[in-house]
Amino acid sequence: MAAELHVELVAADRQVWSGEATLVVARTTSGDIGVMPGHQPLLGVLESGPVTIRTSGGETVVAAVHGGFISFADNKLSLLAEIAELSDEIDVQRAERALERAKSDADASAERRADVRLRAVSAR
Repeated sequence: MAAELHVELVAADRQVWSGEATLVVARTTSGDIGVMPGHQPLLGVLESGPVTIRTSGGETVVAAVHGGFISFADNKLSLLAEIAELSDEIDVQRAERALERAKSDADASAERRADVRLRAVSAR
C-alpha cells in the first residue's frame, strides 16, 4: 500500500489545491468519507461542507466546498467542485454578514454557503 495519494481539488473556475496527502475527509450524499492511500475506487456526489486534507508534510488544508463530485482510483483523488475556496482565503467578517443577511432574507441556499465557509475556517 502506498504511503500517500495525489489530490486535486478543482473548482469550476480554477485549481484550488494540488499535492500529496495521507488522508482526505469529505461529505458526500452518502455521508462523510475518509480516503487514504490504497482506498477502493469510488465515485460520489459531494455535499456542501468542509473538506479536510492532511498533507504528506503533516499540515492540514481545509476548504469550503459547495457541490460537485469525488473520484478515487489508482491513488489519485479528484474533488471536482462547483465552488471551492481554501479556509485561509475566506473573509470571516464577510461570511458572517452573508450569513446574517441570508437568515433575514430566508435564503436557505445562501445561508448554507455562508455556514460552510464559517465551518471551514473554524476547522483549520
